[in-house]
Amino acid sequence: MAKARLNKVIEFIGTEVPPGQSATIDLEAAQLYTHSPLHIPVHVVNGRYQGPVMLVSAAIHGDELNGVEAVRQLLNKVDPLKLHGTLVAVPVVNVFGFIHKSRYLPDRRDLNRCFPGSERGSTAARMAYQFSEHVVKKCTHIIDLHTGAIHRGNLPQVRANLEDQESAAMAHAFGTPVILDAAIRDGSLRAVADAAGIPVITYEGGEALRFEPLVIAAAVKGIVSVMRMLGMIRRVSRKKEQASPFIARSSSWVRAEQNGIVRCVVALGERVTKGQVLAYISAPLGHGEDTMVAPRDGIVIGQQMLPLVNEGDAVFHLAYFNKGASSEVEQQIESFLDEVSDEVDIT
Repeated sequence: MAKARLNKVIEFIGTEVPPGQSATIDLEAAQLYTHSPLHIPVHVVNGRYQGPVMLVSAAIHGDELNGVEAVRQLLNKVDPLKLHGTLVAVPVVNVFGFIHKSRYLPDRRDLNRCFPGSERGSTAARMAYQFSEHVVKKCTHIIDLHTGAIHRGNLPQVRANLEDQESAAMAHAFGTPVILDAAIRDGSLRAVADAAGIPVITYEGGEALRFEPLVIAAAVKGIVSVMRMLGMIRRVSRKKEQASPFIARSSSWVRAEQNGIVRCVVALGERVTKGQVLAYISAPLGHGEDTMVAPRDGIVIGQQMLPLVNEGDAVFHLAYFNKGASSEVEQQIESFLDEVSDEVDIT
């Protein structure tokens, strides 16, 4: 067995971090009209030994909090003296949105639609540019943590461009039962990473403005699994073989066809069949009830949590699999959630 090579000093944002040490560095991303700088805290754990440089980022949307806690728990598990490579942890990318409990920036822009940004653009464009140039492009692998929007929950899942072999390997190693083969969206962090040839996956789980222990534990477990796959931390012998995830090649939202109050009869992770009732929508007085049904066989991977809808609102996000696979996916989701719930750490 080859002896591990000792790591070198790594430089981030003008700060040098020696092997076996860590540092928190402030990235000045923009300036507010009060003349106050807007800093993004970047925590760099430079391992004692050589290896990949992996970025784990959260809260690109400022109200998506599960990832923030997942990064905190992850940092408590990593020992720089045993680490191979470098972990770059950014728990809060959209600092302004985080402070204001908002998905957006002051100009109502979505930071995850502003990459690679511009040095002379809007606040969102400047933040995207600084983060791209000084953090993203210095890394070799990226895991970006997200949740659903406000009042919208997501089943723990990974989204990736599976045509990229390294991204596909990371997605499989993460270990969620469902992987969505998702196209790259212009302006996203995934887009700028993909353009730079950096393998990247997105983890989705839970709801905005919430701490959900099971979703957080699944995120930490998945990141650690990817780090083991990349050789950043020691592999452990598994008591049982990890089940292969199921890949959804497409998905769609089922939308409300009338205004009213929703009574859901299915839940996240549940298998549905074509024509199955998903929910009932009725007026507050109970007149004119409408039935929402599944357009195809699939699995519920996203759901509006607020029981009030307007016509056209997206209520259920369904993922579609190869014919006959949905029942197996549902069973694997149940096993996965049971396993993660046994490992939940909310301390």
